[in-house]
Amino acid sequence: MVCGLCSAVLLLDCGLCPVVLLMVCGLCSAVLLLVCGLCSAVLLLVCGLCPAVLLMVCGLCSAVLLLVCGLCPAVLLMVWGLCPAVEVKVELTLLGKEKDPGVKSANGKASPFSDCRPNGALEHCSDEDSAAAAPLRLYKPRDYLEASVCHVKDLENGQMREVDLGSGRALLIKEHGEFSAMGHKCPHYGAPLVKGILSKGHVRCPWHGACFNIVTGDIEEFPGLDSLPTFQVRVEKDKVIIRANKQDLQSQKRSKAMARCSAVNSSTGFSQVLIVGSGPAGLVCAETLRQEGFTDRIVMCTMDKHPPYDRPKLSKSLESTAEQLRLRSIDFLQAHDIELLTEKEAVAVDVKTRAVTFQDDSRMEYRKLFIATGSKPKLMNYKGQDVRNVFHLRTPEDANSVARLANNKNAVIVGTSFVGMEVAAALTDKAHSVSIIGIEAIPFRKALGEKVGKAIMKLFETNRVKFYMLNEVSEMLGHDGQLKEVVLKSGKVLRADVCVIGTGSGPATGFLKQSGVHMDSKGFVPVNKTMQTNVDGVFAGGDIVTFPFPGRSNKKVNIPHWQMAHVHGRAAALGMMGRPTEIKTVPYFWSAMFGKSLRYAGYGDGFDDVIIQGDVDELKFVAFYTRGEEVVAVASMNYDPIVSRVAEVLRSGKMIRKRDVETGDMSWLIDKGS
Repeated sequence: MVCGLCSAVLLLDCGLCPVVLLMVCGLCSAVLLLVCGLCSAVLLLVCGLCPAVLLMVCGLCSAVLLLVCGLCPAVLLMVWGLCPAVEVKVELTLLGKEKDPGVKSANGKASPFSDCRPNGALEHCSDEDSAAAAPLRLYKPRDYLEASVCHVKDLENGQMREVDLGSGRALLIKEHGEFSAMGHKCPHYGAPLVKGILSKGHVRCPWHGACFNIVTGDIEEFPGLDSLPTFQVRVEKDKVIIRANKQDLQSQKRSKAMARCSAVNSSTGFSQVLIVGSGPAGLVCAETLRQEGFTDRIVMCTMDKHPPYDRPKLSKSLESTAEQLRLRSIDFLQAHDIELLTEKEAVAVDVKTRAVTFQDDSRMEYRKLFIATGSKPKLMNYKGQDVRNVFHLRTPEDANSVARLANNKNAVIVGTSFVGMEVAAALTDKAHSVSIIGIEAIPFRKALGEKVGKAIMKLFETNRVKFYMLNEVSEMLGHDGQLKEVVLKSGKVLRADVCVIGTGSGPATGFLKQSGVHMDSKGFVPVNKTMQTNVDGVFAGGDIVTFPFPGRSNKKVNIPHWQMAHVHGRAAALGMMGRPTEIKTVPYFWSAMFGKSLRYAGYGDGFDDVIIQGDVDELKFVAFYTRGEEVVAVASMNYDPIVSRVAEVLRSGKMIRKRDVETGDMSWLIDKGS
């Protein structure tokens, strides 16, 4: 922490409540006034969580500044070395337990004063910094910059502005008469948050719906793993001034602080928490446990050979490598004591002995188990199963092979799922021809309705894609074992050098048979509000589960969205720690085709009508999906940030009525979303 006026470095870190505790320099009285009775410098500090009065010895009266909390009992170390009046350097070793500067509070809440922090150095660390598990960084005045960004009256309540600080940009926010500032880009895909929705203390991303607390910068709704840095804001002579750490200003993201494992012995066949699957549910579960102060062993195993990567990008960016798609590096996981076992496929679970058996015949026991194995492709019955160059898009290597084989060749896509359609769109500028085979007459009709489906189909046809609808594959014909033709049941023969099958997927839960973990007739695992299965200590999340969804009166539903898997991972982690949380998230989905983005929020299963505003033929529209008189979901193209705004209303629990959207007047939406 750095004093806003005299640039004294003030580091305060609570040992047990681990919060960043702000105080002011007693020489210049910047931020909070805490006056010492002896020398008029600094005397008292109040812990933001416990709320204890922390007595401390002032640097003007004593060389050692050691704070002891009267309630928690936390030990706090302050180093105050740059103030001209105090030339003191303190080095203390905290005995009894290794002090991790990144530990967060037990309830995961940041200090209420976190908006005043010049950066998150004491409570948070970036991916790169975390990898080295380095001690606290001591920032110097030259590490910061200040800029007057606007007049105090330039922003009304509820407004945001992206401002230039010279070496970077920040998002300035005014809500309830208070200013705050944080990173201006969503850490997920870099969306400009100034175009998002400000509502009730958070900003929602206009592209994919992630939410960030305007005081702490913490991510509160997914997708994404990282939070935003926050910057000091003060008002002087009606000028709004932002003080920012240069490094945070450039990075525009930070990872939440995480605890370390107190006793790791990777040679043992036991893990306190065993996570099967390294997708978003598994990864968020592991990170949430560490963020919430869990200090026992965590092992995450996956059948993939890569660290966690951004799977939705596979079908949109076929040439991206595993390194380019990476969500977390091996170094990052190791720095936070999250053990990753790759190419480790689970084949059986024994809930009586609390053990998982893997394909290599190894075995690991657990105290808590989280199953997040995701989906597997649905098998298709046709002749010629041994023909090569036929792919189910599952890995970066699959995507790279498809892109390479399709170059100036003939590509055939089987299925009109989002994955299949996205692959077709991605291949049009590479392949000689692209053909799509679909069992339905119109793509996306069940999910988006006939009008939207027809408009998207027209977009593909305009881009040289040929459709063979109401059809199925009969045979794959090859030459020297490599695909050359696809024969349809109608008798039509298509030239094909590469084929991608995108006919849907199902839960990857075959290994749970005879485990005692209950599954329904389709292989989905029912869970409760804490993501726990019928077996004590066994949790599940992501594509494989049906869970109580508040938007449908807690009816158990399956929502196989990337964003929802993040939510399940966090809920499972909190459930394991005995701190259950209610899922209030609004499902959010997106797709990209030919440079155009489709956004979707809500749960529209079983909709009976679609109300469209805008021009669907021009792909500039918003579609409201209704069940009876209630709007249950929304989709749009070229209409941002309407989907994020509707998501805010749905999240608040307010009902959107069909009559509200039939008129075309959107003023009601702005009022409710603000």
